[in-house]
Amino acid sequence: MPGENLTRIEAQERAALVTVTSYDVTLDLTTGPTTFASTTTVAFGAVAGSSTFIDAITETVHSVTLNGVELDPAVVSDGIRIQLDGLQASNVLTVVADAAYTNTGEGLHRFVDPVDNEVYLYSQFEVPDSRRVFAVFEQPDLKAVFSFTVTAPGAWEVISNSATPEPTDAGDGNKTWAFAPTHTISSYITALVAGPYAVVRSELTSSDGRVIPLGLFSRKSLFEYLDADYIFEKTRQGFAYYEEKFDFPYPFDKYDQMFVPEFNAGAMENAGAVTFTETYVFRSKVTDAIKERRVVTILHELAHMWFGDLVTMKWWNDLWLNESFAEWASTIATAEATEWTEAWTTFAAMEKSWAYRQDQLPSTHPVVATITDLEDVQVNFDGITYAKGGSVLKQLVAWVGIDAFFTGVASYFKKHAWGNTELRDLLVELEAASGRDLSDWAALWLETAGVNTLRPQIEVDEAGVITAFAVLQTATADYPTIRPHRLAIGFYDLVDGALVRTHRVELDVDGAQTDVPQLVGRTRADLILLNDDDLAYAKVRLDPASHAVALEHLAAIESPLARSLVWGSVWDATRDAETSPRDFVKLVLGNIATETESTTLRTVLGQVSLAAQYYVAPEHRDATVAAVGDTLWTLAQGAEAGSDAQFQFVKFFASVAETPAQLAAIAGLRTGSFALPGLEIDTDLSWELLGALVAGGEAGAAEIDAALAADNTATGAQSAANVRAAIPTIEGKQAAWSSLIDVDTAPNTIVRVTAAGFLRAHDSSLLEPFVSQYFDVLQKVWAERSYSIAEKLIVGLYPSPLSNQALVDATRAWLDANQEPAALRRLVVENLAGVERSLRVQARDKE
Repeated sequence: MPGENLTRIEAQERAALVTVTSYDVTLDLTTGPTTFASTTTVAFGAVAGSSTFIDAITETVHSVTLNGVELDPAVVSDGIRIQLDGLQASNVLTVVADAAYTNTGEGLHRFVDPVDNEVYLYSQFEVPDSRRVFAVFEQPDLKAVFSFTVTAPGAWEVISNSATPEPTDAGDGNKTWAFAPTHTISSYITALVAGPYAVVRSELTSSDGRVIPLGLFSRKSLFEYLDADYIFEKTRQGFAYYEEKFDFPYPFDKYDQMFVPEFNAGAMENAGAVTFTETYVFRSKVTDAIKERRVVTILHELAHMWFGDLVTMKWWNDLWLNESFAEWASTIATAEATEWTEAWTTFAAMEKSWAYRQDQLPSTHPVVATITDLEDVQVNFDGITYAKGGSVLKQLVAWVGIDAFFTGVASYFKKHAWGNTELRDLLVELEAASGRDLSDWAALWLETAGVNTLRPQIEVDEAGVITAFAVLQTATADYPTIRPHRLAIGFYDLVDGALVRTHRVELDVDGAQTDVPQLVGRTRADLILLNDDDLAYAKVRLDPASHAVALEHLAAIESPLARSLVWGSVWDATRDAETSPRDFVKLVLGNIATETESTTLRTVLGQVSLAAQYYVAPEHRDATVAAVGDTLWTLAQGAEAGSDAQFQFVKFFASVAETPAQLAAIAGLRTGSFALPGLEIDTDLSWELLGALVAGGEAGAAEIDAALAADNTATGAQSAANVRAAIPTIEGKQAAWSSLIDVDTAPNTIVRVTAAGFLRAHDSSLLEPFVSQYFDVLQKVWAERSYSIAEKLIVGLYPSPLSNQALVDATRAWLDANQEPAALRRLVVENLAGVERSLRVQARDKE
């Protein structure tokens, strides 16, 4: 990574000198398995006599020609940048080079399908990786028109931002595709996907009458599982919703969605050519939570076609706005345009919990982060950028009103189409539409870090009538900002055994105390819920009477969103060491059986597993984990046959099973000697059950090899790597470690799943020998691996299951001795924060 960085100052200086007109990029993908030929011709204007550089991460630069003059590649290129001196007012640059395929999910990723040995390629350019494929001024505010010409095997599909043209013969079974120029876009949303992908095509009619071709692509060996009709349906619903709400037709000429192998993220918003992780092609049963998440992801990427692709941030400090808008828009579109009407409950359970967790780390930062260079950007794809930003936008919508918000957004698209903007450009339109001055709101919400806590203060008379009601707001000492909140307060009463909302008020809360006179004189409800409907971004506490009712009747809360908010409130109090983690475990085990929302179920089961394994005091841990496992197994046996709840209970049971009886039940499920009605032990679930057996010492290498022989696929290889790394011996852990650290050949997905298996250890002392090894290699990993791989290793191999003071001391010692680089330190600081929180909650558990 060193040398590949780009600072904001460098980008600003270059943008002041250069205006890019067009790129002609010619790629030859037939030159071998390690590199491809890349020729780039760039037409650009510049300040006459100035100097700058163009980005090009290359294997070999064969020639550099600037305005007809041959430059010496050995002098002007260092393999990362090409220096350009003596520029004219109008310039033409041609760079002929060889570039390398990757297996890290960055640049042009190359994958060989183990099923049929077919080769698949796809690009991933955000943040700074189009420069791995062609010479480019790699920054979002230097937009241009791109023309791609690609030579590849004739049997392949070749997809880019423009519609795929009819290819011409290139000899030797190859063909050449000459794509029409794109619209004016940023380099990070250009795309190239190539290989023998299977395809389904359809079309829709845009709001302006244009016919928009649609395409869905996946590997041939996965194609039978691609539910194309459903994905097209969600796509059409998203198009109709956004075109109406944004009052702006879809800005591109076609819309392809490609499910690609070994993808690092959920998806990427390449203009008109979106890439998705192929885990969204369901070869085995998945939870309803995953099905819903796929819909949200489809609509998230579609929202980016307007917000991000049509109108793009000037610099990466507004990355948050790009991602936050897509998070908010995809959630409201999912709730209002699809069958997943409880999408805001999902948002509360998953996105908000992520945001609150991230916002309480030492590395938290304002929503509008200070982005000084590309390394800052890489580590800011986090819970602030996505989830807190999306939560704050939801609060902004409540603040200005939904109609005014959409009116302002529509004006923003019309005014800035095909351009670059900053946050203020959007706020101007929202102020005009709503009549609200947003300057103070933006300063308090976007330029300061931290999350507030809201508590009700209630006084009642002997008859239970409220005589005083106030909302108290606090902030942490490190981030003391008190913010304005638009929120609702809900009154819930027990009616025929159900807790139902009987009253609701909506108001502005500001300052350390906000009185609520409109509630005075009302009989207090059984449960009073601050932030009802989840409009605000804040941690919420229940008053003692409401807390008691919630604990006793949590499953009886009728509203899934209100139920999710109560779950979240109790979990926040647990994480903050205000309540006992074993009390949280008891609450979950006693109430989770009737939870109806899949994502809430998934989130809470993950939280109870975390609490049992990390937060409970060591002397109580084994008994607590065993109790969790036993209860999950009981719940699985009692759940409705074939239900999502049954499936989730089994999956989480497998993740915590440790006792001989629990492992025997797992073995029975996997072999078929014991069956649960309606539960199919399909390929992926079988791997999860095998993982439990291996981690528990009841299976080993022979069983893993047999399972892989039966599932010789990319997913099978990933599952095998994960399970093999969980072998509970020093030798097994060392083998997993060495496969990632001693050699640099594993692709990104294998790195991720191996690290996850490595940390799976019922006996955490297995990880003690790796504490010193971990800190010894950190700087080397950061220096020698790509960011994608380095992050997976630094986060994924940190021996957090130890959760002891010795690990804290070792981490602090490394931080004291290593003041740079800042991005690496941030990852380590976040690792440390998790362990320190565990120790605080463990101390509370001992009280």
